[in-house]
Amino acid sequence: MAKITFIGLGNMGGPMASNLVKAGHDVTVFDLSKAAVEALVGEGAKTADTAEAAAQGAECVITMLPAGKHVEAVYLGDDGLLAKLPEGTLVIDSSTIAPETARGVAEVATDKGLDFIDAPVSGGVGGAKAGTLTFICGGEESTFNRAKPILEAMGKNIFHAGPHGSGQVAKICNNMLLAILMAGTSEALALGVRNGLDPAVLSEIMKQSSGGNWALNVYNPWPGVMEGVPASRDYQGGFLVNLMTKDLGLAFDNAVKNQASIPMGALARNLFQLHAGQGNGELDFSSIQRLYKPE
Repeated sequence: MAKITFIGLGNMGGPMASNLVKAGHDVTVFDLSKAAVEALVGEGAKTADTAEAAAQGAECVITMLPAGKHVEAVYLGDDGLLAKLPEGTLVIDSSTIAPETARGVAEVATDKGLDFIDAPVSGGVGGAKAGTLTFICGGEESTFNRAKPILEAMGKNIFHAGPHGSGQVAKICNNMLLAILMAGTSEALALGVRNGLDPAVLSEIMKQSSGGNWALNVYNPWPGVMEGVPASRDYQGGFLVNLMTKDLGLAFDNAVKNQASIPMGALARNLFQLHAGQGNGELDFSSIQRLYKPE
């Protein structure tokens, strides 16, 4: 079992750290939310007053943070963790950030003799709680192999996408597609209901037909159709609209830099930005349904 420090206990990070504790690892956690920290301590984790103190003596440091600026703040600079961690420490960043940001952190880590991988995740809060996340890793193969046993306590699909930054590239491609699928699913459901169809019946029809997709199968956006998803609890919890908007921005910026055409992704970005601008940023991203079904 490893001595692990986990920094960032949000909707995803909290359950991920919990699964590490359940797997028997020696876990120390840090987050600005006292309630989030107390919840993990109640499950058997340790804590410290600062991220630096939490990381002392760790064999592995894992971060799950909202954006690239937070990752840079934790790791870089004279007061960052990379300047203080001993050589050979395994560093795993599971945040979703720009590929170039991940590469920049990796370069500093490598120069200091640290083993770094970017390892963003897919699978949502449900996957985080169940320990069935997909990890999409970028970095040296030897570092990936070292990290894999730890990641397996939190996920069931562990991929090595390529060199540093590759995990982030694959993740923003995935989330762009997810946003497109969720917006399209919401649009189709709204059209059917406008014509008098039962949304639950229409969902089952589409699930078993060529329109079937992840949103219909496990994350239906129409309230009351599926138990246990954010749509059936007023879109609370889950993956926030603000975070999806951030990820779509990363995809858009990457497309501009690489002269790639993403007309569907650009439209999805505009839709989610519109939705966020209407005061829905802290709701789950499946609340995009409200654009087509005002409440």
